[in-house]
Amino acid sequence: MSHISSNHKRDRGLSTHGSEPTVPAKKRTMLAHKPHIRSSLMIGAVILVLSACGQPTFGHPSEPGGKIPAKLKRFYDQKLTFGSCEGYATTDDDAKAFANDTFKCARLEVPLDYQNPGGRTAQIALLRVPAKGKPSKRIGSLLLNPGGPGMSGMSYAAMVADKSADSPIAKQFDLIGFDPRGVAASTPALDCFTDAEREANLLVNPINSGGKDYTDHQTRQLYQKCAERSGGEDVLAHVGTRDVARDMDVLRAVLGDDKLSFFGASYGTRLGAIYAETFPQNVRAMVLDGAVDPTTGTTERHLVLFAGFQRAFDNMAALCAKTPTCPLGTDPKQATAAFQQLVRPLIDKPIITADGRKVTYTAAIGGVITGLYNDVSWPAVILGITELKAGSGKTLLFLSDIRTQRNTDGSYGNGNESLVAINCLDEERHTPEQESAMTRDIFKVAPFLDTGRPVNARDLCEHWRVKPTLGYPYAQNIKGLPKTLVVSATRDPATPHEGGISLAKTLGASLLTVEGERHGVALIGGNACINDIVADYLIGLKIPADGVRCVL
Repeated sequence: MSHISSNHKRDRGLSTHGSEPTVPAKKRTMLAHKPHIRSSLMIGAVILVLSACGQPTFGHPSEPGGKIPAKLKRFYDQKLTFGSCEGYATTDDDAKAFANDTFKCARLEVPLDYQNPGGRTAQIALLRVPAKGKPSKRIGSLLLNPGGPGMSGMSYAAMVADKSADSPIAKQFDLIGFDPRGVAASTPALDCFTDAEREANLLVNPINSGGKDYTDHQTRQLYQKCAERSGGEDVLAHVGTRDVARDMDVLRAVLGDDKLSFFGASYGTRLGAIYAETFPQNVRAMVLDGAVDPTTGTTERHLVLFAGFQRAFDNMAALCAKTPTCPLGTDPKQATAAFQQLVRPLIDKPIITADGRKVTYTAAIGGVITGLYNDVSWPAVILGITELKAGSGKTLLFLSDIRTQRNTDGSYGNGNESLVAINCLDEERHTPEQESAMTRDIFKVAPFLDTGRPVNARDLCEHWRVKPTLGYPYAQNIKGLPKTLVVSATRDPATPHEGGISLAKTLGASLLTVEGERHGVALIGGNACINDIVADYLIGLKIPADGVRCVL
């Protein structure tokens, strides 16, 4: 029996007391910043049977390293009763994965506003995969965040349990996946668009809009709609990374861990760095994989990111050019121009599929970018471009649906809406002139994305009534932080290796360099060199030797 409601209206799930909220009913899927993650879920990865466990109750045994404000004590002292995960799934894939009887779920209550802990509260949904080994060997909990922002940690924990079933990490840690506030099964859930509006590509940005950028009126409407559909302006004011880091500390304490063990990928490295900045005395171990540079602001980081995507596109085109049937031709130097000729006509004339859907410029660009995160996905991108050349958009639309979290019934997840709302608190705010200048510069470093049209871009957060709360640079000059581990691939298209070097330097962390072209390489990638080093660190706090490298 499916545990997913057919009602696609989202329950805002706000509470002013300790009652358990209704899980938001609208279906969601993981934001596909890592195509290999999403594909693993889609094909229904086998969930291995873990050792049986009961339904233990966890409570805060002692104060964390640092005094807990009296007004927050009730949150740190709350007890979690883990039980069945029925009713927590927000996708069909999750309903299958969460049916594993050894997975246990619960909800953590946190203040919506930590400056007003007596006011409204939020509920953080979490999934626990109990340690498989002997109880005497159990170290504690390992909190997991897969990135985004906007990806489901619950889904990620189930997948890590599958991909790392035989790892010593799974034997000695309880794997804890949590959906950050606003995301997936946590409530209140971020919501800005109806499914029909998402299908009509109303959620776009200056890079994938095909020159059809938001107007001043539309950016004002975006904020109003997000506030109305998400439960109020105070919800939008408190979904930033700094609030999530505070939620993590409450969760750490309530799980009974004196110190935090954490694995964060992609955006999860930012979350980990902010936790380290805020609670350095509470860190036991921290692995940060696919690092976001904490020293660069929004514009510089975006230029580096999209230059990475152009490099990945060029490398994919070079691979494609080795075959005479390559849709981009056999001269890699001409691949960008060939791609532009194929994709730009979609701006004015999208392809109509047999079932009446539109393969728009936005969908085609989104599909290609989705496949560039991982070299394993390049054949799918090449197939999609081949089909596009023949007048079909089947594969690129499929890849785009992964990125936009479109379900088979036409409903959409809230990952992309979460991405916007969270980044409105994390990123620097731009004027139209600044946003347009940045977009033009992005097209210069990533010409495969250039629309060839005038740019009149606007920051989607332009009329957000809440100022950004993250600040750049962050996580600077932290005192009392133990040694952490940063993992960084040399040809990571989304978070380039330079960012990994910078984050390691900022945190005084050990750096594991990985030779390869992939975004996110540890735990689920199946590379023994990487996973052994990560396991040795998380379990025994063993730091790898300086200069050690692994190869994908």
